[in-house]
Amino acid sequence: MKKIIWIVSFVPLLITLIVMQFLPSQVPMHFDLNGEVDRWGSKNEMLIFPVVILPIVLIFTLFILYFEKKQKNAEDEKEKAAAASNVKVFGIVTLATEVMFTAFQIYLLYAAYNSSELEAGADGNMINRITCILMGLLFIVMGNYVPKTRLNSSIGLRCTWSMYNDETWIRSNRFGGKVMAAAGAAAVVTALLVKNGLISIALLMEYLTAAVIISLIYAHKVYKEETAKKA
Repeated sequence: MKKIIWIVSFVPLLITLIVMQFLPSQVPMHFDLNGEVDRWGSKNEMLIFPVVILPIVLIFTLFILYFEKKQKNAEDEKEKAAAASNVKVFGIVTLATEVMFTAFQIYLLYAAYNSSELEAGADGNMINRITCILMGLLFIVMGNYVPKTRLNSSIGLRCTWSMYNDETWIRSNRFGGKVMAAAGAAAVVTALLVKNGLISIALLMEYLTAAVIISLIYAHKVYKEETAKKA
């Protein structure tokens, strides 16, 4: 899994190096709130994002190595199975994140290639909408796989209530995963229907905030139920 992760992590960089040969010397590097270009820069700046991806992947890989070590040194089958589950989820989430980054970089390269034909506000709005769609899809993936983790302090819905015991963790993260996936789906639909990219971004943040709040409320409810059993 780690080999695949690292191979995929270099794809945006390789694609960028190839496409750069066909880009104009100056490309749009930033858009204002109206979606209009407010800064142009050297095409070499297109390398920044693909390079930044690499340390991010390194951090994810370190988490995977951590859980692999826990799996290897597990004292019982329950602990071993929990660590193995976390390794798998981290791997899937990392790959999904890399695919999102790659798709986003490809669109940025496409926009840069067509920079001479920019319409005021068009590309900026589209970049915001593409961001919402990709983030929404990532939320859907995470919502489906993160609930498969076992109690840990690295990934999932982590708070005092959810981490009280295995039961609170499982129930809180299953519910939280469904809410996160729903928020992701809402973000995708919004980005497809709403042409204003700024509004799409704002709604994405609202969906995410609502998902976190609702998940925490449910985690507290589960926590209360579990502590009541010991009263």
